[in-house]
Amino acid sequence: MILDLLRHGETEQGGGLRGSLDDALTDKGWGQMREALAGAGPWDVLVSSPLQRCARFAEQLGMPVQLEADLQELHFGEWEGRSALQIMQTQADELGRFWADPYSYTPPAGEPVVAFAERVLAAVERLRQQHAGKRVLLVTHGGVMRLLLARARGLPREQLLQVEVGHGALMRLAVDADGVMLEVL
Repeated sequence: MILDLLRHGETEQGGGLRGSLDDALTDKGWGQMREALAGAGPWDVLVSSPLQRCARFAEQLGMPVQLEADLQELHFGEWEGRSALQIMQTQADELGRFWADPYSYTPPAGEPVVAFAERVLAAVERLRQQHAGKRVLLVTHGGVMRLLLARARGLPREQLLQVEVGHGALMRLAVDADGVMLEVL
């Protein structure tokens, strides 16, 4: 399976940890995604996170959309909607521990990265089984893409948050019959 990963564009609420917040795209965000897909494709299957910053764009692509809740962003708990600067003012040590190794520190009332990884990887495995040999476009979030790219690149878990994924980024993975992911440059 060829899995093209498209990160949503800029959202109305701006930066910070958006997580499960259901922000809409800005005009710029729509443009970032359209630009990323210019000349790309075609795809056999279109899959999207159900959050509107992904799903509303996917619905405009003229293909049936398979919504996949397990490909939503990490839930950041009490940190959702806050910027790193805001969090640093009251929880600098905790934020530092999260950035250093997100698998070892969970934001207050947040989703453990281990659980996030399990649900995302299980969803990708289901897609691989359903769509083996096909080209799939997945409209998703930065955290999902970081996780999959880190896995494909063989990075240690401590480097998860060092994977760069900008708004409107489009990246490709090949997922083989055993579920092994490789980045296609």
